[in-house]
Amino acid sequence: MAATGVLPFIRGVDLSGNDFKGGYFPEHVKCMSSLRWLKLNRTGLCYLPEELASLQKLEHLSVSHNSLTTLHGELSSLPNLRAVVARANNLKNSGVPDDIFQLDDLSVLDLSYNQLSEIPRDLENSRNMLVLNLSHNSIDTIPNQLFINLTDLLYLDLSDNKLDSLPPQMRRLVHLQTLILNNNPLMHAQLRQLPAMVALQTLHLRNTQRTQSNMPTSLEGLTHLADVDLSCNDLTRVPECLYSLGSLKRLNLSTNQISELSLCIDHRNQLTSLPKLYVNSNKLDFDGVPPGVGKLASLTEFMAANNNLELIPEGLCRCGKLKKLVLNKNRLVTLPEAIHYLTDLEILDVRENPNLVMPPKPVDRGAEWYNIDFSLQNQLRLAGASPATVAAAGASPRDHLARKMRLRRRKDCSQDDQAKQVLKGMSDVAQEKKNMEENGDLKYGDLKTRRWDKSLEKPHLDYSEFFLEDIGQIPGVAVWQIENFIPIQVDEAFHGKFYEADCYIILKTFLDDNGALNWQIYYWIGQEATLDKKAGSAIHAVNLRNFLGAECRTIREEMGDESEEFSTLYKNDVFIIEFPSFSVFIRLYRVYGKKNIKLESVPLKASSLDPRWVWVSGTWSCLRSTTSCQWSTKIKRSSWTPFPSSGWYVSYRM
Repeated sequence: MAATGVLPFIRGVDLSGNDFKGGYFPEHVKCMSSLRWLKLNRTGLCYLPEELASLQKLEHLSVSHNSLTTLHGELSSLPNLRAVVARANNLKNSGVPDDIFQLDDLSVLDLSYNQLSEIPRDLENSRNMLVLNLSHNSIDTIPNQLFINLTDLLYLDLSDNKLDSLPPQMRRLVHLQTLILNNNPLMHAQLRQLPAMVALQTLHLRNTQRTQSNMPTSLEGLTHLADVDLSCNDLTRVPECLYSLGSLKRLNLSTNQISELSLCIDHRNQLTSLPKLYVNSNKLDFDGVPPGVGKLASLTEFMAANNNLELIPEGLCRCGKLKKLVLNKNRLVTLPEAIHYLTDLEILDVRENPNLVMPPKPVDRGAEWYNIDFSLQNQLRLAGASPATVAAAGASPRDHLARKMRLRRRKDCSQDDQAKQVLKGMSDVAQEKKNMEENGDLKYGDLKTRRWDKSLEKPHLDYSEFFLEDIGQIPGVAVWQIENFIPIQVDEAFHGKFYEADCYIILKTFLDDNGALNWQIYYWIGQEATLDKKAGSAIHAVNLRNFLGAECRTIREEMGDESEEFSTLYKNDVFIIEFPSFSVFIRLYRVYGKKNIKLESVPLKASSLDPRWVWVSGTWSCLRSTTSCQWSTKIKRSSWTPFPSSGWYVSYRM
């Protein structure tokens, strides 16, 4: 840096990112006699350069992200120094000089991300301190006298230390606006000092072992408190001390043990103006979000990811200002149809809800009022279809007029059929009355009125080709495997053993408290199963429910994500067998001959196997695909392996 006549007039310079490791430092910096601020971040400094002593007007010094082990030097000789930022260094308590706290104007001190084990000595003498950041150190105690003189503090960050208590003198911080205590083991701290901090605007208590018993009883005096973070604690409900916070703008209750939010929106509190509410990773279940959530008229962000929600109330759709709704990793079955009233919604995250069925798009509103994509392409994408299938679904042009005519014909046909059924039912009832009167069996006045729809013929569903008559009549567990689109009952010896390329139906029959038969129906999906097996298991699970006349719902279980109820059927001893995914279209051929090779198709069963060398060729097809894949291998008789559930013999792909 050349010495010029300009240097004495420079007010600020940023030398960050240079390499001063070898002790080299620009000597002409001492010529900048009017310098007000100097940044030396990420320069590799191991000690403060002596040239700083010449900067008598320096007010702000930043030496972050270096290798400093000490701040001893010329800092105490800078009379106008107001801010020292030395975060992310190697400072220990011995490296912080006591004399810098004698500076009259020192108001900002950042010693975060260092190796301090206690509060620097004489820090309480900095009467004009406004901003103090000692986070990410190893401080375990705070002396009582620290906050006797630091009554003008506006910002205090003590997060990520080892504090287990707070001094009672903290109640003197009546001007404090931001208090951050995250990640400290404050288990026994009652935080009784908080109500006295009447100017507090931000309060972060993340991972401080908060429970219902160690929260303050009231925070009524904190009328300016707008941001509260109580995430990663052990709260079982919304703390009642938050009810009086009418200025609250952001409340983070994620990763707690909260199972319901009823108290959060009760009429007794002032949280109705809350714009941002985060309750991720709690225990919210079916009734976790009450209908009264619609009272939060100012709500713009609602995040309830990673819970057990099956439904959300329509009351949430009355929060007209909602812009961000995050409900991923739940058990949602559907969404309220009134969700189209959220016209300002910008982000809707419903990923990883495997049973979610989107509500139909309302016909009385245009696309410009509906922010959720229910197109065929998007539904296929959510269902995990391949990109080619998604692209093909949108390739064909839509003929809206033809579609309207098809819907009209379908509607007219259904109306005609229904009208015929109504007329037939009424005619049958009238004829029955007439026959009874003519035979004298029953007087017209004594005839009990019957609904016309009671006499409508209902189609008889025959499930005898799928399930035996005694199924579900004896307590126990029965299992079926899907083969050739048909459920085949599995022998009891193979219960609890599932092949990753197959799908199964599991029926649990038991006696309820009244001694009556009851059922639970599961269908298990292997991760390598084909689409036809997945569909077959879901369809026949419903058929089994209809066959039994059960009122339960069929429960989908996916490989690797089985529910606890399903695992208890086999005492948590579910054995998954890796097995090649063969479809129902496999063919078995015998090859023989020396010069003239001949290929002969044989039935796919054990008796068809020849002890000599054979060629096996199999083909399979995917739905909505015009291509097939082939495979073949030369094997010996000894390499065939039995397939337990069917008795067939199949070979592994070599």
